[in-house]
Amino acid sequence: MVKLTGGCTCGRIRYRMLERPLFTHCCHCSWCQRETGSAFVLNALIETDLLQVEGEAKKTLTPSASGKGQRIIRCPDCRVALYSHYAGAGARFAFLRVGTLDDPSSCPPDVHIFTLTKLPWLQLPEDVPVMTEYYDREVLWSATSLARRNAALARE
Repeated sequence: MVKLTGGCTCGRIRYRMLERPLFTHCCHCSWCQRETGSAFVLNALIETDLLQVEGEAKKTLTPSASGKGQRIIRCPDCRVALYSHYAGAGARFAFLRVGTLDDPSSCPPDVHIFTLTKLPWLQLPEDVPVMTEYYDREVLWSATSLARRNAALARE
């Protein structure tokens, strides 16, 4: 079983992913740039029930471009954002911040999204799909990831 581990800066919150992520997004939207204070955010999408968290994190509702907001799960002490639940995907899926992994290189991006607002000085690799906005999941995700997503959606 794959065990990808990570946590916050102060060590109060630790987590373990029990499977590889479904897909990893590198989002270049202006909202993600503002929230992270960086050029993009790198999120590994995984079923929440496959994410084991040790320690009690704090959920913060923040605005989003969709108008539906997102819940960012943060360490209550160092305030590092560990993952989010977006309104569209719901609480069944966690968008884990790859930079909080012990080995962030283990989850490279599968796609670059919302590159219409990408900072102009950032050069993207040619071997990863680039989308000006979002993408078609049925086209880019593996059959295994699609099946896992459907199974998670079927669970109550």
